[in-house]
Amino acid sequence: MTDVAASMVDPDTLPTADQPPPPSPIDSLMPGMLPPEDFDPLADGILMQHQKDWIEDTSPLKLGEKGRRTGITFAEALDTTLIAAASKKAGGDNTYYVGDTKDKGLEFVSVCARFAKTVAKEALEVGEFLFEDKQEDGSSKYITAYRIRFASGFSIVGLSSSPANIRGLQGRVIIDEAAFHRNVAAVIDACNALLIWGGVIRIISTHNGDLNAFNELIKETKQDLYDYSIHRVTFDDAVANGLYERVCLMRGTKPSPEDKAAWYSRIRRAYGSRKEAMREELDAIPREGEGVLLPLAWIERCSSQEYTVLRWKPPFDGFVHSSKESRRGEMLAWLHRNVEPVIQRYAGKELTWYNGGDFAMRQDRSSYPFGFVGEDLRRHVPFIVELRQCPYDQQKQALFWIVHQLMMIGRYGGGVLDANGNGMALAQEAVQEFGADRIVELMPSVAWRRETGPGFRAAFEDGTILIPADLDTRNDLRQLQMSGGVATMPSHVRNEGTDGGKRHGDNAIGLWNFHAATMREEGGRWTPLNDPTVAHTVLDLDKNWIPA
Repeated sequence: MTDVAASMVDPDTLPTADQPPPPSPIDSLMPGMLPPEDFDPLADGILMQHQKDWIEDTSPLKLGEKGRRTGITFAEALDTTLIAAASKKAGGDNTYYVGDTKDKGLEFVSVCARFAKTVAKEALEVGEFLFEDKQEDGSSKYITAYRIRFASGFSIVGLSSSPANIRGLQGRVIIDEAAFHRNVAAVIDACNALLIWGGVIRIISTHNGDLNAFNELIKETKQDLYDYSIHRVTFDDAVANGLYERVCLMRGTKPSPEDKAAWYSRIRRAYGSRKEAMREELDAIPREGEGVLLPLAWIERCSSQEYTVLRWKPPFDGFVHSSKESRRGEMLAWLHRNVEPVIQRYAGKELTWYNGGDFAMRQDRSSYPFGFVGEDLRRHVPFIVELRQCPYDQQKQALFWIVHQLMMIGRYGGGVLDANGNGMALAQEAVQEFGADRIVELMPSVAWRRETGPGFRAAFEDGTILIPADLDTRNDLRQLQMSGGVATMPSHVRNEGTDGGKRHGDNAIGLWNFHAATMREEGGRWTPLNDPTVAHTVLDLDKNWIPA
C-alpha cells in the first residue's frame, strides 16, 4: 500500500468552530489586511495542492477519503478529460463514472465537457442514451447514461445508477460517494475484476459510518490487505490549500482573514450539537453507528490474535440425514482435530471455565464461547465454537464433549444457554447432565437484559474481557444497540458473514451469555465436578461415538 494521505488528526486536537482556521494564501499574503487589487487566488493554477497530488498519483487503485466539497471529484473530472482526449498510444482510455445519484452522473460528464472545451479545444455535447447492463441470468436491464465522445475515439460515460455488471466495464471506473451506494460491498468487489484487463479504479467518498464497506476497505488497505493508495483530505486540509480563496472567487467577493474566520466558524457551527456528523463530513472521521452499544475501538482493544473462533459446517451434503454413527464420528473427529489442541494448552492450570450459548440450526450460527477469569481479573475467551447448520444431536455432542474435557483439566463454573426454540431442549439436557447449579436455561427478557447488559458493556469499556480477534465476531458485537436505555439485539438485524452466509449477531449473544455466566454468585453451588467418574464418562463417550 502507498499511503499519500494527510497525517492523521490527533483525537485530542480535533478542529472546532471556535479555533482560528488553518493558515492559507490570504493569511500569508498580508495578515490582517485586505489583499491587493491584483491578488489572484489561481496564480499557482486552478488546482489546490491536494488536487494536484490526486492527479499526479497514477496508481491503478486509488482511494479518496474526504471531507465534503474538498474538490477531489473536480480534480478527477479534469484528469478524466485529459485521459479521454489523449490517443491510445498516449494513454487514452474510456472512463465510466458511477455516482450515488442520477444527477451526479450528469453533473460529472457536464464538468468534463466544459474542461474539454478549455483544455482539449473540443466543443462536445452531452448525449443521453440507454446503457445496457447485462444481468447474471443473461437478461439485460437498461439504465440512463450520459456520454461525451472525443476525437480520440474515447468516451466519458456517467451512469445514473450502479450497474449490476460493473465487471463488464472496460477502462477507467470512478465510484463516487461510494459509501452511499445501495450495495457498497458489491460495487467495490466488482471493481476488482477490472484489474485483470488493466483497468483503473478510483473510489472517492465521504464517510457513512464506521461499519460501511468503504471504511472497511480503507482499514484493510492500511493493513496491507489491498494495494490501493489512499488520499485523505479533510475540510481543514482544503482550507489550508486555498479553498476559502476559491469560494470568494466564485462568489465575486474579496477575501480577508476576518471574513475567512467567520466563514470557517459558520460552517462548523452549522452542525450544532451533531459533533459526530461534523467529524464525519468535515474531518473524514466515520461516526459510530446510531445507538451502538459497543464502540468499535472498545471491541478492537479487547481482541487478541492468540484467541480463535473454531468454525464447523456440514462436511458433506446430506450430512443431517446420514447415520447416527457417521454423524457422531465426523463430529468427534473434528473436535479432536480442532478443539482438543486448544483445550490442552490450558492443562495443569486449574482454571474455572464458563461458557455461553446461543442456539441456532438453519439460517444463523450456534455460538458457544468458552473461557475463564484470569489472575488479571479479566474474562478470557480463548475459543468460540461456531456451528453452522449443525444437527441438534451434534450440537449436544459438541457441547457436552467440550465441557467434559474442560472438567478433566480444571473446574467447570457453569454456563448460560439460550433456551428459546430448540435451544430449550438442549439447555434442559445440559441441566440434567451438569446440574441446575451450573446451567442457566435462559429465556431472555427486558429485565434480564437490563440487569446484565451494563456489566457486559462495561467489560469492553474497561478492557476486562479478551476475545478472539475475528471479523465476524467483531461485526456481531457491533450489531448490539441501546433501545429505550436497554441493550438489545434488534430482531431485524441480519448481516453477511465472511463465508457469505447471514448472521444475527450470533457470537455477540454467545459472549453476552458467557459474561453473565462468569458473573454468577460463587459458593457452594459451584463445587467442581472433576472426580474419577467424569474421566470415565468422557472415555465412554469417546468409545461410543466412534462409528464401528
